[in-house]
This record gives sequence, C-alpha cells and structure tokens, in this order.
Amino acid sequence: MAKRRAPQDLHEYVSFDDPDEDRTWVYDVTFLTSPWTCIFGRGCPGVLDGPAEEMIQGCCSYGAHFTGPEDRAHVEQMAARMTDAQWQFRKVAAKRGGPVKVNKEGETVTRLVDNACIFLNRPGFANGPGCALHQAAVENGERFMDWKPEVCWQVPLRRVDETDGHGHVTSTLREWKRRDWGEGGSEFHWWCTSDEGAFVGHQPVYVEMRDEIIEMTDRRAFRMFVEYVEARGATTFLPHPVLRRR
Repeated sequence: MAKRRAPQDLHEYVSFDDPDEDRTWVYDVTFLTSPWTCIFGRGCPGVLDGPAEEMIQGCCSYGAHFTGPEDRAHVEQMAARMTDAQWQFRKVAAKRGGPVKVNKEGETVTRLVDNACIFLNRPGFANGPGCALHQAAVENGERFMDWKPEVCWQVPLRRVDETDGHGHVTSTLREWKRRDWGEGGSEFHWWCTSDEGAFVGHQPVYVEMRDEIIEMTDRRAFRMFVEYVEARGATTFLPHPVLRRR
C-alpha cells in the first residue's frame, strides 16, 4: 500500500478550556514555536505584485482596515499626538480631512498617499522609513501596539472565533495566511508566513510576540500554553511547513 503524503500545510494545535467562561482557546503550536520574525526594512519584498524591497513598504502598501469605531477613534487620537518630525504626511492628512476615510465598499480604512498607507514614512524622511505610529510610540516610551490599528499590530497573528449552537466559543490563534487578506492575497508576490526568508528569528514567536498574544487571547491561557510548550522541549515540535521544505 502506497504511503500517504502528509498535507503540505500541516500544523499542530493545542487547546485549553477556559475555567471562567464558556470558551476554548486553541493555539497554533507549529507557528508559535517557529523562528518567524518581522523583517520589515531588512529585506522584506513587500506585498505588491512584484518584489519591491527598496520601497520598504512591507504590508503597508494597501493601508489598514479598522475593526470598528473604537479602533478608528483610538488611532485618530494617537495621530493627533504626532508632530511633523514624526509623521511625514501629517499636513497631507489635515488637508484631506484626517488620515481615515470610508471607501467605495463602505469599509473604514486609512487613506493612501502615493500608493501606500498615509501613516507610512518613506525612504528619505528624516525620521527614517516605517510606520509613523510605531515610531512615535517607541519615541514616547510606549508600546507600539497601543498606537497602531489593531490589524497592524496583530499581523501575522490572527484570532478566529466560532460559536456553536450552545453558545460555546472556540477561539483559535494561528498564523495569518494569504487567504485572510481576501482575493487580493493571491496576488501578492510574497507573503511572510509562506516564505523561509522571514523564518530567521533568534527566538520563537510565542516569546517575541508575547504581549500581542496575551492581548489577543488571555493571560492565563497563554501561561498554560507556555508551560505546555516548555515542558515538551524545543526538539519535539512539528516544524513549520516552510522549514520542512528546506
């Protein structure tokens, strides 16, 4: 009998029931124990339809979608704190009625300037290229995740909630895949969780993105995940599909 091949995108998950609410937390062990790291400004080709490393746009080329009114209001509040020295397009935003708009599809998004997010400082700007919100947060000694749109500080993590007929919620924390971007994701020349170029970190994702994971899930559930992972030892995890292709 022919041996079956393992699925190309094989991942290992672990789940914990939350004792305080009707919820089960599910964690993507394969991605969270991998050496993925953000390589923005360090060779990231970006998410256009061709390699564009020199543009230093990362996944900021299409602007950010907001999760709701609170997300929008918070980002606008942070934007109001920035100076011209921190934000290249601050005056442009003021002239256009703010950095946020509702597009033709009725979605609330950040405006674009020169085909990229209005908050993205470009190469040649005195403060350097990168997200103005991120840079300003660091300059102010604050967490960048407390300044940026939710989707921007969460990527490449994604939380998916599913509720069964009895009201029980299953919340899965996993890697963000091309399909999560919608139809446009298939047009990306490159996506970081599907290419070995981003799996060059010196510590696992669950360590590097500790604050983000806790914010997206639950502190106690995350502690249980860490205890489970560290009790197993680093050599026993299913390698990420990208690393198995090497």
